[in-house]
Amino acid sequence: MATFLFDKIVFGPVKSRRLGVSLGVNLLPVNAKLCSFDCVYCECGLLDKGKTGKLPSREEVKTALSQKLSEMKSDGIEPDVITFAGNGEPTLHPDFDKIIDDTIILRNSFFPQAKISVLSNATMLHDPKVFDALNKVDNNMLKLDSGIEATMQLIDNPPNKNITVAKIISLLKKFNGNFILQTMFLRGSVNGIPIDNTTDEELDAWIKAIKETNPKQIMIYSLAREAPFKTLQKVEREELDRIAGKVRGEGFDVLAA
Repeated sequence: MATFLFDKIVFGPVKSRRLGVSLGVNLLPVNAKLCSFDCVYCECGLLDKGKTGKLPSREEVKTALSQKLSEMKSDGIEPDVITFAGNGEPTLHPDFDKIIDDTIILRNSFFPQAKISVLSNATMLHDPKVFDALNKVDNNMLKLDSGIEATMQLIDNPPNKNITVAKIISLLKKFNGNFILQTMFLRGSVNGIPIDNTTDEELDAWIKAIKETNPKQIMIYSLAREAPFKTLQKVEREELDRIAGKVRGEGFDVLAA
């Protein structure tokens, strides 16, 4: 099973399919995945319950980011975006809100034109500090991989089964459209159980969730790196474009990457 962990607090910059020149920030341990989902497609591999690691402190994140931005400024390299991603769910960090405030100050000082993005699975939106912090960033990018409960549980595999599609949708609605919805499309099987979130039934439920939550943009994509399960299959670009066309037909802005 595949495993790829970021070994630094700040990594890149890299060329992102969706975001351009992206400087990454990892708020999770460098030696272990920490997440409230255990997605079957995650490039970081699956959760290892016996493996733990230390979270970087707010000050460590601030120092590492400041040093990297200063270096990029000296080298004449401009990021399009500073992206919080890394080895799991960034909003699990207890100082996430304060780190976002620090990042806004640093961004404004070094590269005021750069965007700040957070890739999140939306499981911490019940925390007012997380919710408020996500409302401050330029690209508040939140996951919904299916509008059907059984499919979401299979693909995203949250260890806490109280995390449901209905709860995520209810929390997304609180943003009043100030978020970008992200969806991974894939098919195949996991441990003999078939997966396909591209069927008509799946798309109908997903589009219904889109209409309820009204995101300002929708990003859809498929597998680009090795997944933990080799039985999963990439959805090709032509089919992603077809799905995007259906959603555009409902009046939404869609990016297929």
